[in-house]
Amino acid sequence: MEYGFVVLGIVALLFMSMYGYSYISVAQEKAREIKERQQREEKELERRERRLRHQAIIDEKVNKVAARREEIQRELKLLKDMKEAQKVS
Repeated sequence: MEYGFVVLGIVALLFMSMYGYSYISVAQEKAREIKERQQREEKELERRERRLRHQAIIDEKVNKVAARREEIQRELKLLKDMKEAQKVS
């Protein structure tokens, strides 16, 4: 009986070791999943930012084209008015 507590301690240590060993693999898997999720979120954020920058460039070009179109329309109207004024004179 004097070695009973030693044997009981060794058995308890054995079960704790088995639990710890099995939990380590679960904890590593969770950590890996968290890291992969963070990487996916970072890539998605970078992709959104890249799309926003690209859209800003497109919007700027469209605004320039629209402004040029308005300028051309004004010049055509001015030429038309000048042509009509010459016909009337």
